[in-house]
Amino acid sequence: MATQSSRIAARLMVAPSVILLFVWMIVPLALTLWYSFRIYRLLSPERSGWAGFQHYAWFLNSPDFWLAISNTLLLVGGVLAITVILGILVALLIDQPVWGQGPLRILVISPFFVMPPVAASIWENLFMHPQNGMFASFAQGLGFQPILFLESYPMSSVIFIVSWEWLPFAALIFLTALQSLSSEQMEAAEMDGAGAMSRFRYIVMPHMTRSITVVILIQTIFLLGIFGEIYTTTQGGPGSASTTLPYMIFKQAVIAKDIGRAAAGGIIAVILANIVAFFLMRSMGKNLDA
Repeated sequence: MATQSSRIAARLMVAPSVILLFVWMIVPLALTLWYSFRIYRLLSPERSGWAGFQHYAWFLNSPDFWLAISNTLLLVGGVLAITVILGILVALLIDQPVWGQGPLRILVISPFFVMPPVAASIWENLFMHPQNGMFASFAQGLGFQPILFLESYPMSSVIFIVSWEWLPFAALIFLTALQSLSSEQMEAAEMDGAGAMSRFRYIVMPHMTRSITVVILIQTIFLLGIFGEIYTTTQGGPGSASTTLPYMIFKQAVIAKDIGRAAAGGIIAVILANIVAFFLMRSMGKNLDA
């Protein structure tokens, strides 16, 4: 058992890193909050002053804001559905004892290490390009017109690209969960006459509940800030069809040069992300304690 002096010494040793981390997080957040109430435009720096809640009202009254919110939630929900379902299937597949199992697992995991803009550029130019893409070549070979993926189905295309990037992460977590499953339990169920589907439903899936929760929580945090794939492929278009909240904030900061309005959007994004994280932890956090 730790004594009072040892606990105090531990806190003193940890304090510098905690203070540094706190300052590193709180200073940008405080500046963002400050600028969100100020008039601060890079194209007209002479115009300055107190804006109050003007920037927040602009977002809440903008139809593009609510479209961006719905696109963000659609992106998160679509990617989670694809990566969880396919991740479980891929994990079950690569968990089987087959020849070349090691290289196969490396190939399955490798897309996760590709930088998001690079991955999006590969899919845009190598596969989805309406003239030179691989999908267009297949369609023309079968006598069909090529599909304009990024123009006709922008959000679906972005969801597909992001899912391809995050599928290896989900499969790796699920594979780890499968390998921790007791083989004696599976053999006992098989000897009792349980079929493959019954073993999967009543043994494998309950065992993977915690790993599924971890995947959903981690991916949701990162997917709420997806930006590089949209900037590389659709740039929020056509129109605002694939504009998410991070990309809308980017347009205000970089394109419109309105730092005050972009800061207000950033504060709104932080609040919404915390709300989503709160409800996720309330609804799914109990699985982590199981």
